[in-house]
Amino acid sequence: MKSQLLNYRLPAVFSILFVMLYSFQTDAQQMASDPEIKFTTKTYAGVLAEAKTTHRMVFVDAFATWCGPCKELQRTTFKDAKAAAYFNKHFINYSVDVAKGEGIDLAKRWQIEGLPTLLFIDENGKVLANHTGYVDGEGLMEFAQEISEK
Repeated sequence: MKSQLLNYRLPAVFSILFVMLYSFQTDAQQMASDPEIKFTTKTYAGVLAEAKTTHRMVFVDAFATWCGPCKELQRTTFKDAKAAAYFNKHFINYSVDVAKGEGIDLAKRWQIEGLPTLLFIDENGKVLANHTGYVDGEGLMEFAQEISEK
């Protein structure tokens, strides 16, 4: 009787494992085929702390929810495969709504006058470069490479 139960249970276990592994592979393929710049959920202080320990620059997307070009950046530019791979590898990516919370004070500190504003900041919080307005993936890559060469 026990051997008959094992005969039924083993195929069921293997079937479940197969489905789990297949699902994991499908999720991994989905993530690889849908790359995007990954923005941290840390506070600005947390971002700077990470920048100091990793010695990486911070890329900042300063936006507002009502800003059309900001939404277009999120919809297109930040999903550009080449830009996503480059930014996720070389920068700490931080997105902040400058119309609420800590974003209001940061906008004043960074002297933001238009949206969207894209910034590169060193590990000490110094703004190294900024760009105001929409830019496509290729333009974003050029901007990043210019600042990285300095």
